Amino acid sequence: MDSRVKDVMTKDVVSVRETAGYKDIVTVMRELHISAFPVLDEEDHLVGLVSEADLLLKEVGQGALGGYLISTGRRGERAKAAGFTAADLMSSPPVTIGPEDSVAGAARLMHDRHVKRLPVVDDDGRVVGIVSRVDVLSVFDRPDDEIRDEVTKNVILKGFALDADEINVTVRSGVVTISGQVESRAVARDLIDALKHAEGVVAVRSRLSYPPPDPSEGIVHLRPRPPG
Repeated sequence: MDSRVKDVMTKDVVSVRETAGYKDIVTVMRELHISAFPVLDEEDHLVGLVSEADLLLKEVGQGALGGYLISTGRRGERAKAAGFTAADLMSSPPVTIGPEDSVAGAARLMHDRHVKRLPVVDDDGRVVGIVSRVDVLSVFDRPDDEIRDEVTKNVILKGFALDADEINVTVRSGVVTISGQVESRAVARDLIDALKHAEGVVAVRSRLSYPPPDPSEGIVHLRPRPPG
């Protein structure tokens, strides 16, 4: 099982137009207890994202930000502090993801781009949802018995063609413990790596055993060439 963004995203998304005013944005944020809005143009295309962090720049003030932002190369934040509309305040272009992308891909994108949420857009650039860090972490709510079934059927049997009777798998609180005999250290390594990527797995504990490597493996015997 590989969950898609559409499976965990929030579909009921509150968004604002580019022309929305600062005070209106703050009011709605407080009333709905949300921390960011997608910003849409007149044709409902996503053009940016405005968050609490963007709004806080006005509270800090242009004067206080001036020297610091110039020295750090973040002049754009001073402009935001002077802004009055969503278009002035938003971060653009927004980091987005598609509904069919994997939850794991969403997690990597959030980590790599240092963002807390991702607007989910369709092929036409229209918002169909939003996914947050909490949404991504929801895959770890998967019951242990489901994880064990997934590991046994799709990884051990299907992925590695191993005998399930010779491999013992237990799962507790998302931690997979696997024991048994496999044919080589390389197989054990690849199997453990595959288990780590199974949905809902928090960690893998290996109790696998395998034969020691053949000491003659990789040795090439060279015969001397005949004279002449």
